[in-house]
Amino acid sequence: MAQVDEVFSAGVRALRHSVIQRKISHGVQSRQGAICRSRLLTVTTSLRQQGREIWQFLEQALIAHHRGGKMPSLLPNP
Repeated sequence: MAQVDEVFSAGVRALRHSVIQRKISHGVQSRQGAICRSRLLTVTTSLRQQGREIWQFLEQALIAHHRGGKMPSLLPNP
């Protein structure tokens, strides 16, 4: 049972930041806003778990988008 508690606790910790942000901002007002927030939370959570720089990743993604280049990967570096 202790193993289940550890997994549950890790899941709760992973969601905590997004739940707090949603409460502070009072949610989103549109479907597009919900999709955008969901994607940004996925990206930031993944990068944070990997110990990577969030702003650096977002900058690289925006530059790649505008220049038609290769998008940075969310997969962890080997």
